[in-house]
Amino acid sequence: MDIGFSPEEMRFRDECRDWLQSNVPLEKRPIDAADAIGFDKAWQRRLFDAGWAGINWPTAYGGRGLSIVQQVIWLEEYAKAHAPWIGANFVGVNHGGPTLILNASEAQKSYHLTRILQGEAIWCQGFSEPGAGSDLASIKTRGRIEGDELVVNGSKIWTSFAHVADWQELVLRTEEGSQRHAGLSWAICDMHAPGITIRPIRKMSGQTEFAEVFYDDVRIPLSNVVGGLGNGWKVAMSTLSFERGTGFIAEQVRAGQEIAELIATARANGMIRDDGIADQLAQMRAEVAALRAMTYRNISEVVRTGQPGPEASVIRLFTAELGQRLERMAVLLMGEDMIDFAYGDDNAVQDYLRGFASTIAGGTAQIQRDIIGERLLGLPKSR
Repeated sequence: MDIGFSPEEMRFRDECRDWLQSNVPLEKRPIDAADAIGFDKAWQRRLFDAGWAGINWPTAYGGRGLSIVQQVIWLEEYAKAHAPWIGANFVGVNHGGPTLILNASEAQKSYHLTRILQGEAIWCQGFSEPGAGSDLASIKTRGRIEGDELVVNGSKIWTSFAHVADWQELVLRTEEGSQRHAGLSWAICDMHAPGITIRPIRKMSGQTEFAEVFYDDVRIPLSNVVGGLGNGWKVAMSTLSFERGTGFIAEQVRAGQEIAELIATARANGMIRDDGIADQLAQMRAEVAALRAMTYRNISEVVRTGQPGPEASVIRLFTAELGQRLERMAVLLMGEDMIDFAYGDDNAVQDYLRGFASTIAGGTAQIQRDIIGERLLGLPKSR
């Protein structure tokens, strides 16, 4: 593992830091997805115009063609600068786009990738279904082949940003009678196509970012299938590897910032004198450092092999569970102030409520443990 940075990479870090210091918006991003869509698109376009979108994407599609190490540096500095979450652009930029880079045809790349980086096209993910959440091999949404089209029927749930999205990365069953991983395909679905119905879901934090999506004879051109018919499982796994690998670096940097703030708060209000609280804060500070070390190790492996592996599930799981414990501690340290919480407030209680989704989205904590046990530790498959 190489965790050092070259002089060129250090100069790049300075360049990132200088630009962010001068350009991070002063206004806060609105909390709700529908309210934030204009903010998200404008910020993404600003990043693109200045050359800070798609650091390691190919230059042919609007990226800078730099190394994954430089992408990591950018994400670290972005978080340190308290730059806004990219919000509705998350799916397209962090795993939809990278999945297209690895698996799509030239025509698909040429049409979609630059639009994603510019913030012109918003993507959502059509993976989870009622009865097939983390177990994607059980999905029932079907695509019947008619001529040069797929005719799609079924439903998806927990689809982030569906109600503001233009396109969807959709996994569906295209082979009649197929079971489990076989017979699945990964397709690009136009979210404005006839036959699509979207019902937003309000979270307990008060936000509306998730939605149910229903497909009633929705027609998708076969030319929108990525990686070929029947290869959807392989393509989907590359999607989730990106989501579970480098996609959480910013969260880790913010975790380091948050633990420092929590320690300062505990000292200021005297709660640091409680041995239980002091022990928990010290443990979480150590775990933040360990998590960053694991991430650097995973990045070194990506540099060597060219693609994230199952080790990304360790990082995904650790990041989510540590984040939840940090959020619980932040609420505890609020004391009586938490009584004044109201929906729409941007405070520790809001983060605590949002955090319940972090061990569910992108594969539940239980599924991550199955992956770690089977693919890393060589344990028998769970039944």
